[in-house]
Amino acid sequence: LFPYSSKGAMMDNRFATALVIACVLSLISTIYMAASIGTDFWYEYHTLSPAENVSEAGRSIWEEFVSEEADEKTYTDALFRCNGTVGLWRRCITVPKNSHWYSPPETDMTTKCISFSLSDQFMEKYIEPGNHNSGTDLNRTYLWRLQFLLPFVSLGLMCFGALIGLCACACRSLYPAIATGVLHFLAGLCTLGLVGCYVAGIELLHKKLPLPDDVRGEFGWSFCLACVSAPLQFMAAALFIWAARTNRKEFTLLKAYRVA
Repeated sequence: LFPYSSKGAMMDNRFATALVIACVLSLISTIYMAASIGTDFWYEYHTLSPAENVSEAGRSIWEEFVSEEADEKTYTDALFRCNGTVGLWRRCITVPKNSHWYSPPETDMTTKCISFSLSDQFMEKYIEPGNHNSGTDLNRTYLWRLQFLLPFVSLGLMCFGALIGLCACACRSLYPAIATGVLHFLAGLCTLGLVGCYVAGIELLHKKLPLPDDVRGEFGWSFCLACVSAPLQFMAAALFIWAARTNRKEFTLLKAYRVA
């Protein structure tokens, strides 16, 4: 990568090594970010007594869960009762494979998911979940919208930074790597904001709808991937900017020395 400086001089091995490491970190953070967006394990609920949920009364949970009229309280209660998981795009619960009313209770379970529609992502959240007359909860509404938008902004910034890096390679110039570093830094801020918004949104939701005594909630591995992606983006940004600026300074000093 970047075998020559902007004036044709050979690049110091330190800068080449820094750029290779930065590119590897950028690639890993992009993969982690894409994987976290596409998976459904941002938050997980574990019911301590799931067998009790496999009852005739519980067999209608799936119908309520997928209903177009299902509000936040309805699907959150289902998540509590059925070992649910929540992602940025989908929510999932564990239900019996055979859910007919005439079937005996069974322990053979399967995970079924339903996607959040685009309108769901921008839907208002209410002060009392499920009560449309309680007024809009602005904090939770905007936190939910930000957690949907920020990961795509982060990925877009990294892809644009990679495009600038490819152009710099073609032009055999190291200086544009500064722009790549700045874009990765902004992407890291977006990812960090995403993580903060998600944590705040979950905490506010659980204040409105406390977890039952027999339900345990925890952040899942999809959330952890996003958490790891942010520092990788910052490290890549620091390496890109350091390599470009330091190489530029050394070339300027070398040119001044030759003139003198």
